[in-house]
Amino acid sequence: MTYSSHQQEMRDAARHVGRRRFLTVTGAAAALAFSVGLPAAGTASAAELDARRISDDPFTLGIASGDPLPDSVLLWTRLAPRPYEPGSGLPRARVQVRWELARDERFSRIVRRGTATAHPEFDHSVHVEVKGLEADRVFYYRFRTGAWTSPVGRTRTAPARGARNSALSLAAVSCQAYHDGYFTAYQHLAREDVDVVFHLGDYLYEYAVNATGGARNHTDHTLPAHFDKETITLEDYRLRYGLYKSDPDLRAAHAAHPFVVTWDDHETENNYAGDIPENGVPPEEFLLRRAAAYRAYWENQPLRTPQRPTGPDMKLYRRLHFGALAQFDILDTRQYRSDQAYGDGWQKPGPQSEDPSRTMTGAAQERWLLSGWHTSRATWNVVPQQVTFARRRDVPTDAYKLSMDAWDGYPASRDRVLKGAEAAAIHNLMVLTGDVHVGYGFDLKQDFDDPSSRTVGTEIVATSITSGKDGSDRPGSWNNQMRANPHMKFFNGRRGYAVITLGRERARADYRTVSAVTTPGAPVATAGSFVTEVGNQGLTPA
Repeated sequence: MTYSSHQQEMRDAARHVGRRRFLTVTGAAAALAFSVGLPAAGTASAAELDARRISDDPFTLGIASGDPLPDSVLLWTRLAPRPYEPGSGLPRARVQVRWELARDERFSRIVRRGTATAHPEFDHSVHVEVKGLEADRVFYYRFRTGAWTSPVGRTRTAPARGARNSALSLAAVSCQAYHDGYFTAYQHLAREDVDVVFHLGDYLYEYAVNATGGARNHTDHTLPAHFDKETITLEDYRLRYGLYKSDPDLRAAHAAHPFVVTWDDHETENNYAGDIPENGVPPEEFLLRRAAAYRAYWENQPLRTPQRPTGPDMKLYRRLHFGALAQFDILDTRQYRSDQAYGDGWQKPGPQSEDPSRTMTGAAQERWLLSGWHTSRATWNVVPQQVTFARRRDVPTDAYKLSMDAWDGYPASRDRVLKGAEAAAIHNLMVLTGDVHVGYGFDLKQDFDDPSSRTVGTEIVATSITSGKDGSDRPGSWNNQMRANPHMKFFNGRRGYAVITLGRERARADYRTVSAVTTPGAPVATAGSFVTEVGNQGLTPA
């Protein structure tokens, strides 16, 4: 199906509901149901499939866990015997899936077990919230259906709220365009000794993937033609997750560590802002696309029930605690933001971008973030989010431009956040960022115009897993940006991820990179290491 015929399908669906009714949550949900043929009666209406009739391995997309709590883990899988086909090789019927949680990989000490239903309306995905567990414990899990058993995953619960834990190790990842290369970085991340992985957005890309997988240049198989178009409909997004999650390195990373996920733009459409699309389509048409993208995102991620979307809306911002050491406030900087100023891109700042009413987070999320800091007792307050937070001039002259898609395009919103942290006496602030396909390390300044002003926190920007292809240690903009931004302490343009270890006295950030992603199997190296001290913020080489 061509892009234009996809657009017509969306217009027909939006017209069926009507603009005024669509711009409500219930109207959007009805439009989504119309466009993909979901039964109006809901998930219980589907017949049940005898799982013994499943003749091919249904666990091709692996398993995952996420959002660890002190007494609970969230387990995920999706049944897909043929993930590159619409429907993934299963009929529109419910399937019973058994799950087990154990203290050991051999499952000789099972602590919980149960049964969950894989509903066709949720593309046979399964989200199991296992409760009543001990805090700060490693567990192993697996799923079974019919004659099939999934791979084994490893997960953990968070330390108890207020526990005096002395260290926490995490990884930050982002931006994994399948068509730009192999997920080799995930192969290495699967072997890292980290407690949790934060995915900061662009888990998939909406762009077309050709028969040879773009830069992967497959020679042993070809991809179906339906991948060679932009994702628009719910079926498109579901198939694209099937393509991405079939990657063995991504599956290995999910099996090894619990993930905490948040999106950026490409899970829906490049650089959209709230209900405003990149291209000038009617809002009801775009919101239908957003509803499809959000639903597929929830279906394919280890997210809990409160994150399940309703129509075009999904509350993804949320708070996690890891003992007394760290509070994580996970943000959504796409769904509620004002439109990018001056038509987006790199622009000279001015009255439009500096309008005090502009927001990156929306008013409700901003209030939630700032009020949460006032009650925080954590040593580290960490904000996993999407786009560059620190100021980032492109050249060291008065003719500089700033990115209107990053917080530089919303400086009043950034100022409110920093002043909110100061008012709440947050002394050890760390922002985790993705999006820009490079690794950055920033000092967050009280006044970015005054390099000698107080450093109020740090920002660790994780480079991409593949987006941008192989990259280089020093991209073409390296000299200009390092000279233009004295608070920029690190800049590297290779692919990889960041590992951050939080302690009671200091935090350490290690930037891991691979030499290439357009060919598989590249080794991993550490491109830079920095520390910042409790009560004395600022990145210094380790």
